[in-house]
Amino acid sequence: MPSAGSAQPDLGEFAPAKVNLCLHVSGRRADGYHLLDSLVVFAAVGDRVSALPDRGLSLRLTGPEAMALGPEADNLVLRAARLMGAGDVALTLDKQLPVASGIGGGSADAAATLRLLARRTGRPLPDPEAVLRLGADVPVCLAGQPVRMRGVGEDLSPLPPLPPVWLVLVNPRVPVPTPQVFAAVTRRDNPPIPVMPTAALGSTSAFADWLGSETRNDLVDAARQVAPVLKQVQAALEAVPGCLLARMSGSGGTHFGLFASESAATTAVDHLRATHPDWWVAAGRKL
Repeated sequence: MPSAGSAQPDLGEFAPAKVNLCLHVSGRRADGYHLLDSLVVFAAVGDRVSALPDRGLSLRLTGPEAMALGPEADNLVLRAARLMGAGDVALTLDKQLPVASGIGGGSADAAATLRLLARRTGRPLPDPEAVLRLGADVPVCLAGQPVRMRGVGEDLSPLPPLPPVWLVLVNPRVPVPTPQVFAAVTRRDNPPIPVMPTAALGSTSAFADWLGSETRNDLVDAARQVAPVLKQVQAALEAVPGCLLARMSGSGGTHFGLFASESAATTAVDHLRATHPDWWVAAGRKL
């Protein structure tokens, strides 16, 4: 372990929640991987990875959601560290996001680890193919900016500047395993995301209106077969005053609500925590 006073903790790297504003399933490859088309943003809610010099490579888990990870010897953080060639470093993962919640989670943590170790060591980031092998969501989490994500997660295109928006994230703490969701999908040749008109970028409400009328999440029905409670989560978010759009993110678990102001988002969080104390609820602005 580092000797007392000999090393200062690294300020660490933030691992923000990934939110799929929409997710269209547009095909399936011969190897079974689904082809996706998604608009992805990140919220100012997330985990944090920090590091100290040490002998050997280790990982310590802290934070309110750490217990759900368990003693995983091959956590994605450690896999990312090995990919960077890290040897003598003690990593700490402060886990704030629920596990297996459809908002990045382990992928965001892995991406944060890559960025942190690249900054600490001066080594270049791994090539895109190696990053993708860590997980389909790791490339988009490594980008960390609003993008259109296509293919199996490797085709990323920056989005134009989006209106400011606050996101309220709600997770009922019910497991929604991604493989089960994709196995329940009945149609895999849906239309891609249409071209976003300039008018949709004019205001937060216009952006939310366009998302709600012209885009969708093709995994909703399949996810509700796996976890029927998700329908209740959707209804609860939709009923909150000021919610411009409520939708499931990714393959499920977590839903998001779009709000025009911090005060509206904070009021929504207070209401949802009071009416559903067993749910995980958080809010953050779009990064």
